[in-house]
Amino acid sequence: MRQQGYAVLDPQGVCQIADCRLDELLALRPSWNGLPPDNYLKDGGHYRRRRHSCFVVNGSAGTQSPHRAHWQPVEYNALHGGMQRWFDPVNPAVVQSPAWQALLPALGRVSSALKRTQPWFVEAHQFRIDTEGGIGRPTPEGAHRDGVDLVAVFLVDRQGIKGGETRVFEADGPAGQRFTLTAPWSMLLLDDERVIHETTPIQPLQGQGHRDTLVLTYRAGGFQGG
Repeated sequence: MRQQGYAVLDPQGVCQIADCRLDELLALRPSWNGLPPDNYLKDGGHYRRRRHSCFVVNGSAGTQSPHRAHWQPVEYNALHGGMQRWFDPVNPAVVQSPAWQALLPALGRVSSALKRTQPWFVEAHQFRIDTEGGIGRPTPEGAHRDGVDLVAVFLVDRQGIKGGETRVFEADGPAGQRFTLTAPWSMLLLDDERVIHETTPIQPLQGQGHRDTLVLTYRAGGFQGG
């Protein structure tokens, strides 16, 4: 992270950082089956489902905030920025699970080690990108930053698809890397100030497929949008 602005961890590395078991993480996977549609896609697609909740992590404590809209400035999201997007919250059973309770403060500690010790304002997004319409776009806004301090992208599941290649590039330079997350609960961790990222579209191998991710963003000073 300090050298190149991003890091990739396998599931065992995630468990080590979070001090949790892989079976506890895998137990969350069925909750992605009940995600409501994302009705805000401006490209006219119907390939994305999601839930969204906010938390404040301070030391070892993570407290869920009152439900709020997801908002980004147009400088960071030219496609969907500048609009309040209200999504259904993450289910309480997921929030109260041992794995969830371990993940949020663990990445808060990582954020504090990289930036400085302080409260972290966390937005949690459960995403499912499917190929019902032929092509699903994990990042319809293209290569981007999120306007936060750190971004953690967990691959939860991928079934019956090709594509979904992750691309990470220097924000102020030409260097970049391309790779595909395949192991359930592997993680890409990004220093949002230093790199931009995107994921290529997915297509079905046979029938309908999907790609499930959990995205956690950590921001100092408050949530975007006040």
